[in-house]
Amino acid sequence: MARLLHLARRFFGSLRPGGPSAESQRWAESLLGPDERTIWCALSGPDRRHSVGVARRVQLDLGARATRSVLAAALLHDCGKLKSRLRTPGRVGATILGATIVRTSEDVNGWSSSTSSWKRSVGRYRDHPEGGAKMLTEAGSDPLTVAWAREHHLPSSQWTVDPVVAEALHSADDD
Repeated sequence: MARLLHLARRFFGSLRPGGPSAESQRWAESLLGPDERTIWCALSGPDRRHSVGVARRVQLDLGARATRSVLAAALLHDCGKLKSRLRTPGRVGATILGATIVRTSEDVNGWSSSTSSWKRSVGRYRDHPEGGAKMLTEAGSDPLTVAWAREHHLPSSQWTVDPVVAEALHSADDD
């Protein structure tokens, strides 16, 4: 039930146009390297607002432990969604398909390599953690930032990130 409420909040929040405030935009950009900043700025306005909210909650929760790489992880954890090129309606469809049809890694791989552009987009959306990790590796991001992009939808037993940091990131993201 909590997951459905979270998804409903994210959906309605994504309908509001525009990105974060100018102050939040400057704050986020100050935490990112040049290539990371390019990736983050390519995110949709709602995705940037979401990521700033996650990063602010992580900063409050961790205090001094919220290093630049931890906050970059919060800001960039969903960057792999860029590869799907899906907007809100397509993401809703991909989420529903993920709960019903495109569930296994084999399903995701098959859809990601489909000749159908829509199926390929759904597959890439479902595989956004791995896609984001690849993008961040190419951008020269810190290993922690890359790891969290890859692991943020995995069960906690599979996290390699420091458990205190990972739990703060997970709790702040609420998905």
